[in-house]
Amino acid sequence: MISVADAAEDPDLRQILPKINGLLPYSGLMVLPPERLARIDPELAPTARIPIVATLRSQSTTQTVEERGLLSRSLLPVPDLEGKVAWYLDGGILFNRDTWIVDHIRDLVYDKGTLPERSIGTVTIFLDDVRISTNVPLKFPAHEGEAPERALGSLVSDEVKEKVLVNGEQWINRAFVFNDWFISAYAPLEDVRGQRVGMIYTGFSESPFIHNYLLNIIELGTILMLVLLVSGLLVYRGAYSLLLPIERIHQVVQAVQSGRNIRIGALDLDRDNELSNLAEQFDSMLDLLQSRNAQIQAAAEQLEVKVAERTRSLHDKTLELQSNVALLNETRQQLVTNEKLTALGELTAGIAHEINNPTAVILGNMELLRYELGDNADVVKEEIDLVIQQVGRITTIIRSLLQYSRPGEFNAPLEMHNMTSIIEEMLVLVRHSIQKQAVVLITELNATCPVQVNKPQLLQVLINLVVNAAHAMDGKGRIWIRTYDWLQQGVPIGVKIEVEDEGVGISPEQLGRIFDPFYTTRKDGTGLGLSLSYGIIKRIGGTIEVSSTLGKGSLFTMGLYREAKEERQNSPYEGLYFAGNYNEMSGE
Repeated sequence: MISVADAAEDPDLRQILPKINGLLPYSGLMVLPPERLARIDPELAPTARIPIVATLRSQSTTQTVEERGLLSRSLLPVPDLEGKVAWYLDGGILFNRDTWIVDHIRDLVYDKGTLPERSIGTVTIFLDDVRISTNVPLKFPAHEGEAPERALGSLVSDEVKEKVLVNGEQWINRAFVFNDWFISAYAPLEDVRGQRVGMIYTGFSESPFIHNYLLNIIELGTILMLVLLVSGLLVYRGAYSLLLPIERIHQVVQAVQSGRNIRIGALDLDRDNELSNLAEQFDSMLDLLQSRNAQIQAAAEQLEVKVAERTRSLHDKTLELQSNVALLNETRQQLVTNEKLTALGELTAGIAHEINNPTAVILGNMELLRYELGDNADVVKEEIDLVIQQVGRITTIIRSLLQYSRPGEFNAPLEMHNMTSIIEEMLVLVRHSIQKQAVVLITELNATCPVQVNKPQLLQVLINLVVNAAHAMDGKGRIWIRTYDWLQQGVPIGVKIEVEDEGVGISPEQLGRIFDPFYTTRKDGTGLGLSLSYGIIKRIGGTIEVSSTLGKGSLFTMGLYREAKEERQNSPYEGLYFAGNYNEMSGE
């Protein structure tokens, strides 16, 4: 009992007094710190103290002990004889560690037989998010005969705390409770001031329900499989007589597709059976198809024979036409060449008569000059010898013209020579022709095999090629002269001579005509230099290969056999080879 005055002075009871209506009692929740619990009863503060237990799926906290107490406090007005309130009957329950109330609520909610085997019903009272009274076990399931230890001091999960404690809403759903999933219901608790101070929870474990659910599915599935198996056996036995003919038809279809010639035949069924009729029609179709295929094959073989005959005839006609075209082109080229040679023969007859007399005079005067000068001739000995030498070259050129126009009337003597000495002599002869030009001659003389040639004629060819190369570079650039042994299967059969320049090159249109007599692209050229060179090389059985690239230069390659092959009867252009990407180069 407490007097009205004492109740008015108590700060905790002052929160309840305004809510009392007349003589009606009032009960409400309040949260008290340890010192105020001790003022009510010294034993309450130690009882309310609960250590905080770290919990899965909850917020981490630095708090280690919950020392506050959650009480249900009640005031009952007691009137005096006059009917006025003189006293209050003050009573309450501390929920911290109170297991009786949560067990009692559990027994009311989860009556015996309402939950499946191994499922437990649980009730919890929370102060804020801390379990202060609960029958949620620390270990589930507990050992048989062992009293389960309660999860006091554990925390509620984050999602439940956010919805129930922070937002003030109810939670009816599955939730993670301490260490397992439970089908749960949470509701917020408010104190006498209307502030949310905790929660009340009830729920039952989910795993036994899932276990029973899966067990039921397995049982139903097993029953269904047995039913299907029995039904399948019955259907198979009923359809066995139908499946065998279909399988026979299927095997025959596969065999026919792979190329075998078989038929379905009798199926041991009634003649009126649809499958028997189908088999007979299929066999008739296969017989008809085989007959048609035989006819098609015979027609195809006849067609192949006719096509082969026509193809062979056409091929023979084509070869004959190609041969005639080649003969026509060769004849036309020979006619053109003969006409040019006829003109050249007439020209050389006059040149020989008109030039031989002046050259004889020049030669005689040079000899007379050397005689008259006597010892003083040594000063200009080199120039006199050079003039005499060049007069001899003029005579040789005239003879070459005669040889080119009438090769049967002139046979130049052939002798074995070393190619290096001929190249060195050619360099001396061309020195005066290119000494005023910025031309660099680079030699790579590696040939060791001697060859059978006419030295003056070969000198004439080499000089012509070098002078042409210098003209193609406008008198400025490099000219390479290379010699090396011509090998076949490792055995030397002659010599290869290369003359390469870095001039403007020869275009593809001009490349096919550079060896024609009188063809030239130079204003002061005669068009006889390359033509004469080609004739000289051809008559001793040699080869000339030409490759050119516009803007980069040209390469002339001569092949001379160890022994000249004068007896070979070549066509006018046999032994002449051209290579692709060609640039401009004029004939002398």
